[in-house]
Amino acid sequence: MLKFGGQLKTPAQVRGNNSPVLRISPATSPVNRNQNQVPTLHSVKLNAIDPFKSESREALDAITSVVSNRRRKPISTAQTVGVVKKPEVSFVKEEVESILPVDESAEAEVIREGEALNEDVESPVNSLATEDPLNPSPLSTSVDEKALEVPLERADYWSPGIESEGEFVEAYGALSSIPNHDGTECFKWDNTLWSAASHFKYRWNLFKNLRNAIDQHEGGFDKFSQGYKIYGFNRGEHNGVQGVWYREWAPAAKALALVGEFNKWTPSDSHWAFKNQFGVWELFLPDQNGKSAIPHRSKVKCRLETASGEWVDRIPAWVKWATQEWNEVQYNGVYYEPPQKGEPGELHPDKSYVFKYGRPDKPRALRIYECHVGMSSSEPKINSYTEFKRDMLPRIRDLGYNAIQIMAVQEHAYYASFGYHVTNFFAPSSRFGTPDELKALIDEAHRLGLVVLMDIVHSHASKNTNDGISMFDGTDGMYFHGGQRGYHWMWDSRCFNYGNWETLRFLLSNSRWWMDEYKFDGYRFDGVTSMMYHHHGLSYTFSGHYNEYFGMNTDVDAVVYLMLVNNLLHDLFPKCITIGEDVSGMPAFCRPWTEGGVGFDYRLQMAIADKWIELMKKHDDMAWEMGNVVHTLTNRRYAESCVAYAESHDQALVGDKTIAFWLMDKDMYDCMAVVGHGPTSIIVDRGVALHKMIRMITIGLGGESYLNFMGNEFGHPEWIDFPRVDSYDPSTGKFVPGNHGSFHHCRRRWDLCDSPILKYRYLHAFDRAMCHLDKAFGFLSAAHTYVSRKDEGDKLVVFERGDLVFVFNFHPTNSYKEYRVGCLQAGDYKVVLSSDEDVFGGFKNVTKDSDVTFQATNYQFDGRPCSFQVYSPARTCVVYAPAEWCDMDGDRLPGGVPGLGVKGLGPYFSP
Repeated sequence: MLKFGGQLKTPAQVRGNNSPVLRISPATSPVNRNQNQVPTLHSVKLNAIDPFKSESREALDAITSVVSNRRRKPISTAQTVGVVKKPEVSFVKEEVESILPVDESAEAEVIREGEALNEDVESPVNSLATEDPLNPSPLSTSVDEKALEVPLERADYWSPGIESEGEFVEAYGALSSIPNHDGTECFKWDNTLWSAASHFKYRWNLFKNLRNAIDQHEGGFDKFSQGYKIYGFNRGEHNGVQGVWYREWAPAAKALALVGEFNKWTPSDSHWAFKNQFGVWELFLPDQNGKSAIPHRSKVKCRLETASGEWVDRIPAWVKWATQEWNEVQYNGVYYEPPQKGEPGELHPDKSYVFKYGRPDKPRALRIYECHVGMSSSEPKINSYTEFKRDMLPRIRDLGYNAIQIMAVQEHAYYASFGYHVTNFFAPSSRFGTPDELKALIDEAHRLGLVVLMDIVHSHASKNTNDGISMFDGTDGMYFHGGQRGYHWMWDSRCFNYGNWETLRFLLSNSRWWMDEYKFDGYRFDGVTSMMYHHHGLSYTFSGHYNEYFGMNTDVDAVVYLMLVNNLLHDLFPKCITIGEDVSGMPAFCRPWTEGGVGFDYRLQMAIADKWIELMKKHDDMAWEMGNVVHTLTNRRYAESCVAYAESHDQALVGDKTIAFWLMDKDMYDCMAVVGHGPTSIIVDRGVALHKMIRMITIGLGGESYLNFMGNEFGHPEWIDFPRVDSYDPSTGKFVPGNHGSFHHCRRRWDLCDSPILKYRYLHAFDRAMCHLDKAFGFLSAAHTYVSRKDEGDKLVVFERGDLVFVFNFHPTNSYKEYRVGCLQAGDYKVVLSSDEDVFGGFKNVTKDSDVTFQATNYQFDGRPCSFQVYSPARTCVVYAPAEWCDMDGDRLPGGVPGLGVKGLGPYFSP
């Protein structure tokens, strides 16, 4: 039964697999028909209110009641007023590498013209004016406006921040004792793992022995993981005298001295260190006249004699900051120790930053915004921590993401490495600002309620010797394997020796350092597959047989290190989140270390992005197999959570394409203007439609959390290309031309999605609505998931996630009326989100504004106990929710999200 406007109507026939098909020719299909029509106009006015105050909440409920009982009547074309004819803007591609900026002067003229016209218009409806569909005006009601004059920041409604009354003090958890079992507890989730029982028992014993040895010889796991309080530079005392201690592990060095600006790069007798029995060099520099012997922000290096007798200068391995002068090639270590302590939240060049805001609670599901500080500006330059804090954090919060994952934090001499060739592991990248400016960024993110994850690199290190840790004391071992095993031929970098005691101290301390000192909330561990296997996952195909994961190919030392680091982080920081970049699918990777698992919270579901690229690159629309798509999205291990993504930074790099660029390619240069402002293209119409659908089905089925790379939410055109010079590929020797040091493709074009006359805004708006749908209904973390239809002929996918029913029609031309879809619960459903809304660049063939009630009856269909009938236009995705939690006017209330028809904050709201 379908209920339209309160009237029950019986369909002409019950539709099943053989239901009638509405065939639309390409000339009149939704993706091709003329959109040049007058938009629906609404007139409303409502002052903002604060939904978190009780009196305002009551007022909001009253408004919601009024609005839900007052159904809009469509306004005919004859009634519309204030419609401005806008000049056509032509976007011309001058060269393949550039997208011309929007003509802002013409755009401003249009806005001024529209404002002037609207001021002079009278209308039968109070204050009728043209409406920006992405920023709709609220609905007028009879509620006393003066009683509601409480300011409301729109993001606060959906993203309440954190309050603070003083300095944030970390509350550490207690380290767990080692459970008394043999490492096979995780088999209760998969009893087929018993075939690899001996391997699990072996690595569990190795793990236990290491923990016990650390407790016995290092004073405990807690102390062992705080090597940064011993090594490198630390304030302390010696024989009652205050000063600076410097310690460095360099076992093969014959002599070592500290040099820098403080001694004019020439060591005196008191600047030479002494070597203890463990190969650690120690030096104490007493204060002079009450001041540090090494001034704050002064350059330092250690000068040492290698085993072969060569004298070299090295940046201290545990240095906390390293910088590069504009006229120098090499980096220098910097002694960073502000002489004063700032007030909580105070950023001052001569004061250490003190955190003011606590860590947000661990989200039920992550919506991660993967970002890079340096390339976050719309200008061709390197952006700063401070600019990112000011400009990007509010944008990310407004989109509805609850976590940011910051790339390229650890210092890396080569900018074009995207931060993956780390040279200084304890130093934040100086390109973007000072350590205290990074702390202020993280503190502000916490204030806004955002979890802050760091893209940490423990899988390999830069092979640089002068400004890295490779060959530090003149030997090719130390922290790394010696010989060929210590060299990663594909990445041209060094491979850590995870069985080395000092390497464990270095890496475990490093993982704790960023949580302790900078208050990161967790990590995305890069390149974990490369760590766990001797073959690094290169030229190797994982078919799923357990002997591929648990045998001689496995680097057990590396796996045990990952167990140790997860043990450390999750015990000491109860809110910590760890994500592993593993493409192999190792079983028990995301089971707790206490069960004998590796201990990660999430695995990156990397196969999904590869599948989308494959489909777009090799197949036309009719060759997309729905079963294959669904299999890729759902192919993950039971009880092991995954982070799904349609594309990450990998797909945006030069040599590849973003989803938007794969779909629309060169047409993005000329045809992204909205109707009336430039040429149109059926390729762009197709691309916009599929871009929304690909992202929606990925977040809907792909995992228990979701990730998006900065800018891809609005279909960022072209690719990422860091400034670089000519070079040679180390794995092939092939010549790789540079780009003359250009920043043109190393930025994010926010001007494109912010322009009201470009279609990027449609994709941006849909991504925002998609994230807020999860806030309201919690479908990402919902236990219930069921795929009821994968129709290869109709090109339809239907599935349930939580209380929601998702319907995807990937067919390029066929739209289906009275199409029956299965569901779990009987009752009334309504459209809560449709990709076909005009605010998303759609045609409103299916829209929440129709306010149609779909009655699910106990008619079994597609293996589901209940079902209802829908209209499914070509290339659309529609989400149906229980009618009691839908409101067609929800997006026109204060705090409403354009295009999202949810009532209030939904039934399961969580930021």
